[in-house]
Amino acid sequence: MSGEILIQQPGNSVVTDLGRTRGPRYGLPVNGALDQYSARAANILAGNLDNAPLIEITALDFRMRATTDLLIAVTGAPLTLTVGGRPASQWEPVSVLAGESVSIRGIHRGLRAYMAIHGSVEAETLLGSAAPDTVVGFGLQLKEGSSLAALQSVRPIRQPYFDLPLFRLGLEKPGMGSDLAVDVTDGPDVAEFGESGELLFSSEYTVSGRSNHIGLRLGGELPERTSNSEVLSRGVPVGAVEVPSREELLVLHRGRGVTAGYPVLAVVTSTGLDVLAQARPGDKVRFRKTTVAEATAAHRRSRAQLETLRESVNTVFGLLGIGCRPQWQDLPVAACS
Repeated sequence: MSGEILIQQPGNSVVTDLGRTRGPRYGLPVNGALDQYSARAANILAGNLDNAPLIEITALDFRMRATTDLLIAVTGAPLTLTVGGRPASQWEPVSVLAGESVSIRGIHRGLRAYMAIHGSVEAETLLGSAAPDTVVGFGLQLKEGSSLAALQSVRPIRQPYFDLPLFRLGLEKPGMGSDLAVDVTDGPDVAEFGESGELLFSSEYTVSGRSNHIGLRLGGELPERTSNSEVLSRGVPVGAVEVPSREELLVLHRGRGVTAGYPVLAVVTSTGLDVLAQARPGDKVRFRKTTVAEATAAHRRSRAQLETLRESVNTVFGLLGIGCRPQWQDLPVAACS
């Protein structure tokens, strides 16, 4: 262990990663970071593997103090980031000196932020993942006074001339706001809704305050089934748009159970799930129809952008002499390439 991170103001924060991919076969939700793009980007910017444990901060202010020199990266919703009282930038690596506090304030135009620490932090795992699971009571919810073991210290890095920004890595930050457009493909039960299914695309829906990591509840005009037959419980994907017999749509997110018994009208794409991860109560959502081929192409473009970012970070970190040592998984340095 190279040092500790002391939590001074936890807000609503957890240690997580990209999720428990082995979970569903054992009846456990996949869970993990709800905004996968932002979580991946944070770890890449910090010189970590995509799936390294990091901190997910939801809605509320957060503050921590480092006992060793660190390199961090904060992504996700717009916010005010300060390090040692100085303003710092999101979506780029930032040095933190031993003894300095890192504060995240005023998350807005979105709901979640992600903080990655170079070398990651020590975290217990279940089926290979640090992602919390509220159903089985696993995971690390941060509290005031708790501490995290920082696995690697990084000497301070500063631009020697005029204190100009050191990192300009060209990452295109995703747009966020209170009016969200979410892409979906047809679900397995789309035929059961007939023409009523088009309401999903012509109507506007409002995010309910009862939404959480298990699913988003959306108020608005609901499509109606033309069939009255019972829907048997069956496996459902993350992103399933269900139409229960009440006044809300239900979009299952990463904490969803692996089976359900409501008709599935549509399925939100992977990029659409990242959009919904940043939806705040009261935000307006419109759904857009897309095809599986188009959704796959959009996902590949997103991953290609992150791979380009990784190449840039590896080049810059190599020139600066910042080692990539994923101690949290006992992997070789070459695994970060």
